[in-house]
Amino acid sequence: MLPDSPAQSENTENTQTPQSTPRTGAVGVVGVVVIGYNDRAHVADAVRSALAQGPSVAEVVAVDDRSTDGSAESLDRMAAGDARLRVIRRDVNSGGCGSPRNTGIDAVTAPYVMFLDSDDVLPPGAVDALLTAAEGAGAAVASGLCVRRELPSGREQPWQEPLYTAHSVLARPAQRPLLVHDTLCVNKLYRTDFLREHGIRFPEGRFLYEDFVFTARVLAAGPRIALVPDRVYVWHVRRAAERLSLSLDRGHIDNWEARTRACALAYDILLAAGQKELARAARAKFLDHDVRMYARELGLRDAEYRHAWWTHTRAYLGRYDAADWEQDPGSPGRLLGRLLLESPEPRDLPRLRDLAARPGRLLPPYARTPDGAPVWSADLPQVSLAPFLTDPVETLPLALDAEVRPRAGTGTLALRLHELYGRVAQAEPREVEVRWESRDDARTRGRTTAALAPAGPDLWSAELPLDVGAFGAGVWDLRLAVRFADGAEREVTAAARAGAGRLRRRVVPDLRHGVLLVQPYATHSGALALRVATGVRGLARILRGRLRRLRRLLR
Repeated sequence: MLPDSPAQSENTENTQTPQSTPRTGAVGVVGVVVIGYNDRAHVADAVRSALAQGPSVAEVVAVDDRSTDGSAESLDRMAAGDARLRVIRRDVNSGGCGSPRNTGIDAVTAPYVMFLDSDDVLPPGAVDALLTAAEGAGAAVASGLCVRRELPSGREQPWQEPLYTAHSVLARPAQRPLLVHDTLCVNKLYRTDFLREHGIRFPEGRFLYEDFVFTARVLAAGPRIALVPDRVYVWHVRRAAERLSLSLDRGHIDNWEARTRACALAYDILLAAGQKELARAARAKFLDHDVRMYARELGLRDAEYRHAWWTHTRAYLGRYDAADWEQDPGSPGRLLGRLLLESPEPRDLPRLRDLAARPGRLLPPYARTPDGAPVWSADLPQVSLAPFLTDPVETLPLALDAEVRPRAGTGTLALRLHELYGRVAQAEPREVEVRWESRDDARTRGRTTAALAPAGPDLWSAELPLDVGAFGAGVWDLRLAVRFADGAEREVTAAARAGAGRLRRRVVPDLRHGVLLVQPYATHSGALALRVATGVRGLARILRGRLRRLRRLLR
């Protein structure tokens, strides 16, 4: 059970509303605001998904932010066939998402409002699930589960799933500080008069991460909130798109500066409203989520970006007070933050990348001061790792590394578990469960368990058979679970062991496919993954792709 679960929250009411319960309230009480700019390829699907929600939807207000690709004309044609659809064309492009959403708030006449982006969709039943919860609880806000769907693979990952494990009602947001982690505005239903009464709006113009600020304003107003486990929003992630969404375009320092500006404003809003616990939680979220996400990618950036990111982040963290560091001092986010504050220049980037991974890994060496206290490194003893001596083993940033040795027939997966200041030996690791998970869909392969055997004073190892031919073509991520003598279990990832040609491509004969092209590699977070191409056609496709990339580089 989560520490801030409904059963443990004062004045939190648990409801037993089943996921499929139909609503019996008034028809036509929800307005859906769809915003878009130059997204003709997708906006019609978004609008259709809103109209398909049924009679609960009184109106769909499509706000076009001065598109030049025919989006507005396409929407006008749709509106001619459905009286519930109203199209509003803005005179000037805003450069962001906040202004068109504000236009929608002003235009909606329905008692409740939702927001939908032009490249996403509402799954069937989303509006009814939220409306039933809001009306049943007398809540000003109802919120449900959003899933991130990677395209074109279709692979889905829940967003902030711990919030949405059961139906519950919060009399006030402070009962669930984890709410600050769900910064999305689109997986929620709002009472329209609540937004207008409190003057809750989005920042205008080109303000990135505008939903951080909007969500803070909602929480600052202290509404009664209903939470439902239903899937209410599908967030489409198109990493290969010609024009990346604002949140995915993280390769420029102004993106990080915009993110910190939004986080700072959200904190100020919560603090000014007297929501001190939520404000503190927002600062913790910045370390645990935002810093970790960008730190994982630092090694991909050039020296100028890394220096600017490091300097900017240090300045931002300089505003934190002692209480901000006291909560969960052994978490990877707190440790990264302290390292940033104590070092004026970027350093130890591979180690930072691993620590920032999810779950975090802290690879050797493990330094100590002369009196035996664990520290980040000998030259940075002020960054203490003392919490690792007392934190539960299932929360420690345990370090495993892995090596794939593909060969004809059955290859080998070699794993090594490293000691961490004596805690691993104390917990007595017994075995490791291994599975390979397809990045293209939900398939898993090679699920097996192996004993972990001592391989030295500070090391445990396991070797498992690996039949890559049984996987099939695609990208496969290695997932592990380490089990200890007392029954504790820890989900971990393994760092890709580099050097000595370990990560080079190999052509492997195979009875099923004739031939395999196997490429072990390190992901952005340093974890081991595997690319597999099958058959001669698969190899030819990979080679053609490499040639295309080479031609682009030579132009």
